[in-house]
Amino acid sequence: MRCNHFLRQACLAVLAATLNGCAVALMGGAATGAAAAHDTRTTGTIVEDEAIELKASKAFFENKAVNDQAHINVTSYNNIVLVTGETPTADLHDQVINIVKNIPKVRKVYDELAIAAPSSLVSRSSDTVLTGKVKAQIFGMKDFDPTRVKVVTERGIVYLMGLISKTDGDRVTDVARQVGGVQKVVKLFEYTG
Repeated sequence: MRCNHFLRQACLAVLAATLNGCAVALMGGAATGAAAAHDTRTTGTIVEDEAIELKASKAFFENKAVNDQAHINVTSYNNIVLVTGETPTADLHDQVINIVKNIPKVRKVYDELAIAAPSSLVSRSSDTVLTGKVKAQIFGMKDFDPTRVKVVTERGIVYLMGLISKTDGDRVTDVARQVGGVQKVVKLFEYTG
């Protein structure tokens, strides 16, 4: 069977996301240890960030309305949480944000939820591909440790998180803006020194 170019990219994105999940599951705690070697966060903060994401996922799964009707992504970096995705109603939106705000250790919540129908698999796959392209460009930067930046893409909007200098934050943002398909770049950095 022949695939068109877009379908092939979507299939590759889904495969990459699936394989990435398998690798994380297989490596378990080793992934945290490897990340901690380059991360500016403390090991305790890295573990807290993972716990925040897991607690949010569990709470969303247990909330039937959110689980059945919404598409939510929660990303925690240095106990600052980015909430992206879609909820079909303002009421569900508020439920999601309140759930996240009430998780212990959360210092701040960036609410980037859209009130809309949940995005399609094709849209999510496109975002996964775009995240990969942005990460590849950041990895190509000279004199910069790319493991210090978290890249999240939702509906073509790229969100950048990390603990870095303002100069490096501006450099990373400029690189991300140059990637084809990026609709907008949102900086959510915490600046150091």
